[in-house]
Amino acid sequence: MGDLVTARLVLHPMTVSEAERVVAGTSDGSARWAPGYPTEGDVAAARRFLGTCAHTGDPQPFGNYEIRRREDGQAIGGMGFHGPADENGSVTIGYGLIQSVRGKGYASEALRALLLFAQAHGVTCVKGDADHDNLASQHVMTAAGMQPAGEDAHVRYFEITWSPTSANTGPRS
Repeated sequence: MGDLVTARLVLHPMTVSEAERVVAGTSDGSARWAPGYPTEGDVAAARRFLGTCAHTGDPQPFGNYEIRRREDGQAIGGMGFHGPADENGSVTIGYGLIQSVRGKGYASEALRALLLFAQAHGVTCVKGDADHDNLASQHVMTAAGMQPAGEDAHVRYFEITWSPTSANTGPRS
């Protein structure tokens, strides 16, 4: 499984050893981490990924991705799937960036790439959520094409769906 590349970013599929380093908070020297990386969210996602790997095997291509800037190769956040598609072809995603790079469109750019990737791999629905007061995350999802799909006392839910035939054929130009 190779990197997903956008205009400004590289979404690098996380390996078990990379996830272990994120959890430990120690880079091996080959990985370049921007100041503030990994965040608590990155550590939690890496733990979830390691748990999945231990119980059911590596979920790639539906695992975690480290978000790196192309210009300097530094890791600035993470994004990924909470697991492989369910029996209905649905996946849930999550993402986060270090504070210093927020508001520059990186999260929307990365999410658009991940949505196209999911669609090309037969996913028919991608779901996400954000706390009511996290307007920035809600904006990221709508900017990437996801639509509000409900809410509860704590969060707003978002999703994007494709027909099974368009999901299998991948992105259209």
